[in-house]
Amino acid sequence: MTDYASKATDLDHLQAQTLALSLQLMREPSVTPTDLNCQNILAERLNHLGFDCEFLYFGEKGATGREAEVKNLWAIRQGRGQAQAPVLCFAGHTDVVPTGDVSQWTYPPFEPTIKDGILYGRGAADMKTAIAAFTVAVENFVAHHPNHHGSIAFLITADEEGPSINGTVKVVETLQSRNQPITYCLIGEPSSTHSLGDIIKNGRRGSLGAVVTVTGKQGHVAYPHLAVNPIHYALPALSELCSQTWDNGNAYFPATTLQISNLHAGTGANNVIPATLSAEFNFRFSTETNDEKLKATTHAIFDKHFQDGAASYHIDWKLSGNPFLTPQGKLVSACQSAIKAVTGTDTQLSTTGGTSDGRFIATLNVENKSPEVVELGVRNATIHQIDECVAVEDLGKLAAIYEQILQNLLLS
Repeated sequence: MTDYASKATDLDHLQAQTLALSLQLMREPSVTPTDLNCQNILAERLNHLGFDCEFLYFGEKGATGREAEVKNLWAIRQGRGQAQAPVLCFAGHTDVVPTGDVSQWTYPPFEPTIKDGILYGRGAADMKTAIAAFTVAVENFVAHHPNHHGSIAFLITADEEGPSINGTVKVVETLQSRNQPITYCLIGEPSSTHSLGDIIKNGRRGSLGAVVTVTGKQGHVAYPHLAVNPIHYALPALSELCSQTWDNGNAYFPATTLQISNLHAGTGANNVIPATLSAEFNFRFSTETNDEKLKATTHAIFDKHFQDGAASYHIDWKLSGNPFLTPQGKLVSACQSAIKAVTGTDTQLSTTGGTSDGRFIATLNVENKSPEVVELGVRNATIHQIDECVAVEDLGKLAAIYEQILQNLLLS
């Protein structure tokens, strides 16, 4: 094990390499679902290391929005003279969220700028610096260990920040059809909270969205007996949904929650009972339940409040992803020990936050085995914000952590 904590020269070297590649990637205005030249830059470097690189395109060429063609990179390198397994895959996304009002940025979002040891620019935290870090880590690892055990892979998409329909999910389907396994998957999402490596995500909650439309009968507010108010019918049912205990969570997951995010009703006039109400809500759910149970309970609650048949309801459901979990095992231990070696931090496991592409990768199943999946990256305090930024000193440390994980998993 390399003691990076006491080797400032090694960290300085990794920092310089990672920073240079980060700047190159961040100068590409790759707003989702556009990759521009990012994956070409990565593929060129990986080709020099003996990776077989393949671009996978999904979606409609020339289209815009959800059906736009998306570029994805799958690259794999097998250790010379070794078996293919285990396969350690680094996963990430080159697309970034829109900048918002550019005039509000201190520095132009696609002209990365360093000020007082902080790197500013879109993608600084989410997550071009992580992609740079694990690319540099692999370059250094292969240079020192060209005959490593197993295989190293990269799964890079440009459709993570958007609808996520032509990105990682489609690549995983392709890998499944080829019976291509992934043993360990390390996603470079910004997982850290207060300091680099203090938190790693070993799972994520499921996400189930719903839009309920309640239909009554429009009428004059002075003659309610001639109308059916959908708001009056919907509110008791929605109130019961909000007070429902769905589960109590478990050792890895907090309790399942429901949040109403949008509520629409009314004609704009204060003397008209509207004909319809629309409410949008979302479940973030643990492994203690599933989408079918949540749907059944929701329908039972609405059925109870709509028994007289005067008003009706309809629910459109969208399952964005099921929960996934990687318990304590080889990948989690490899990450924890690597973080400790580089930063001295005792990392904590977490499953909080939104969804990630880990929900797709965790579904890959080859010979009844699915990947262990962990998210490990820089601090997430400024992701999606104006003046997104990251500490430059964390870049070399993150590359060192990734390199140590490679050693932990592919040299034993």
